[in-house]
Amino acid sequence: MQNEYDAIIVGSGVNSLACAVHLGAKGWRVGVFEQAGTAGGAVKTMELTEAGFRHDWAAMNLSLFAGSGFFKAHGEDLVATGLEFVPVSHCFASVFDDGKWMGVSTGPDETRTRIAAFSDADAQAWDRLCADFPGTAEYVFALLGNSMQMHTQGKLLAKALFKKGFSWTAGLMRLLVSSPRKWLSETFESDHVRATMAAWGMHLDFAPDMAGGAVFPYLESMANQHFGMVIGKGGADTVTRALVAQIEASGGAVHCGKPVARVIRGGGKATGVELADGSIISAGKAVIANVAPGGLIKLLDGGSGDAGFDAKMTSFVHAPGTMMIHLALDGLPDWTASEELKSFAYVHVAPSLDQMARTYQQAVAGLLPDEPVLVVGQPTAVDPSRAPDGKHVLWVQVRMVPAEIRGDAAGQITQTDWTQVKEIYAERALDLIERHAPGLRGKIISRAVVSPLDLEADNPNLVGGDQIAGSHHLSQNFLFRPALGHATGKTPVDGLHLTGASVWPGAGTGAGAGYMLAQKLGGK
Repeated sequence: MQNEYDAIIVGSGVNSLACAVHLGAKGWRVGVFEQAGTAGGAVKTMELTEAGFRHDWAAMNLSLFAGSGFFKAHGEDLVATGLEFVPVSHCFASVFDDGKWMGVSTGPDETRTRIAAFSDADAQAWDRLCADFPGTAEYVFALLGNSMQMHTQGKLLAKALFKKGFSWTAGLMRLLVSSPRKWLSETFESDHVRATMAAWGMHLDFAPDMAGGAVFPYLESMANQHFGMVIGKGGADTVTRALVAQIEASGGAVHCGKPVARVIRGGGKATGVELADGSIISAGKAVIANVAPGGLIKLLDGGSGDAGFDAKMTSFVHAPGTMMIHLALDGLPDWTASEELKSFAYVHVAPSLDQMARTYQQAVAGLLPDEPVLVVGQPTAVDPSRAPDGKHVLWVQVRMVPAEIRGDAAGQITQTDWTQVKEIYAERALDLIERHAPGLRGKIISRAVVSPLDLEADNPNLVGGDQIAGSHHLSQNFLFRPALGHATGKTPVDGLHLTGASVWPGAGTGAGAGYMLAQKLGGK
């Protein structure tokens, strides 16, 4: 192992690896140090249940990565080193307690026809959204794909005002600050259509009434309609393996099982890191920490020397936790609403805006929700290579749950230790799926349940099982992610930079924070 690099990156999540790839392409020797035994952070795939069944540990949807600026710049090289996507045309659906369902697909008029079955007015509203999407997407994706600096975003705003006018620009700004319920209620009249789209807010921490959450149901619905979705061939780790191979090809290295104990400083500048085993690794140009803001302060032996910055980092707010259920199956769920649901990548069990709001509030209060929102991923419906012939895997994200259990909203579970509760609570989630797909339990070959604390133990950035590395509410988004003045990853320590999902543009597999930092340090 080398003891000196141009740049040292702490953590091997997708932002770290993308940053290392771009810096390597600019001639930097980069060393990535990961405390876990496997690279990738939340983007990794493992045989968690039975041999031959490949389960995505956390992230499954790779659409943001495939559409990212980073992939446009480096995708050709990554594909050459083995990266492979599987396109998805039937993207997401929701099932409802009245036996109905709604889904978004890319086929001509498929989605519109499903919406029209609920409301002709909503089908017309969908038409208008689809017609307007290319113009809106130009600015929204530009917002998400650029650094959160006043001069950069000011130019974008000026461009919108000049080309689109004040009324259109004000409407876009209103969308960005609206809650999912507000936007959906103004746009659609069907509760089924509203709930189908609102479920995407729960992938982050945007319950229906949270300001700033409308843009995510909007973007996911429109992007999936227009472009479809992609997942990784054989597992999400196709991305991780290709990124690591590219880093190594440029002379860098990814060291797993090597936790970093602290950042070393000299003359007010970050000069390297000390590993937990006492090894000292020097950095000639930069130390980059892909850690949660609170974790950064720990790496700095308790402080950066700037009390104001330290207070902002330690007060950074994390979203409620997530529990994962990984199933090895004899067959896909038999959804009673429609056989067609077996072809969808995601099926949401999130029947109403009110139920989603209640679930979120219960989790925030420390209660196990009586009816959690479920994201049921069916990757083998589109990628059979993840399981033996005729078999399947199911990826179930249980949202939201508390990291610290104070009680059970249903009044049934008395234990408060996740090591005991996770298997019990998994039964509640399976009951909800069985309500819409009877007989699922009879198809289960094996299962692995991952509590929010298990997620944090594997990846300390997922504090309390927060899979999005920090709340995205307005007070902690845009210019305020992770704090005002630090949305580019700047820290008070010269040569030390923060990256990852806690930094603008936030969660997901788009690698925006890592790529923008690499461009800033190494050039575009």
